[in-house]
Amino acid sequence: MKIFAIGRNYVAHIEELGNERPDEPVVFTMPNTALLTNNKPFYYPDFSKDIHHEVELVLRICRNGKYIDEKFAHKYYDSIGVGIDLTARDLQAKAKKKGLPWAIAKGFNGSAPLSNEFIKVEDIPDVHNINFRLDINGEVKQAGNTNRMMFSFDAIIAYLSQFFLIQKGDLIFTGTPAGVGPVQIGDTMTAYFEDKKMLSIDVK
Repeated sequence: MKIFAIGRNYVAHIEELGNERPDEPVVFTMPNTALLTNNKPFYYPDFSKDIHHEVELVLRICRNGKYIDEKFAHKYYDSIGVGIDLTARDLQAKAKKKGLPWAIAKGFNGSAPLSNEFIKVEDIPDVHNINFRLDINGEVKQAGNTNRMMFSFDAIIAYLSQFFLIQKGDLIFTGTPAGVGPVQIGDTMTAYFEDKKMLSIDVK
């Protein structure tokens, strides 16, 4: 099982971090040890003093494929969950300044909380119009809609498949909307797919 993640996929988020708007999806990967499931708590690591939340919709791949045409890409995922890409922003900034990879800033242990439940695509009226959000201690911090994505689910799958064999069980974190910010010990992060609570994580 591979975990792909897409950076800079919502314009407002690109602008809030002062990044350049990409012409192609920005791709990085995370090890499966980054996953945090079953609403287990996230333990703030000693190596960072600036962990940020980034709520994202997550595609679950249902069949193998490569060199997938975008018009057929919808056949390669069958359900959508919600995840949080927890980023060690201080480590990421240090790496970016030197032109180095973001691996430790994005893929450390427990950095990718993921909902146990995935919503079947057949039960979603329009995958191009999904609202999702992240609350911190009951206050909305991030709210997004898939109609604001620069690269659609199908475009992402088609792009990834040019370089990687997409396999059943792979996960794709599809990008975060604006509103990213720090989490603190004692916070509770709650993520929603429309109005359905999908994930609730305590920071310890």
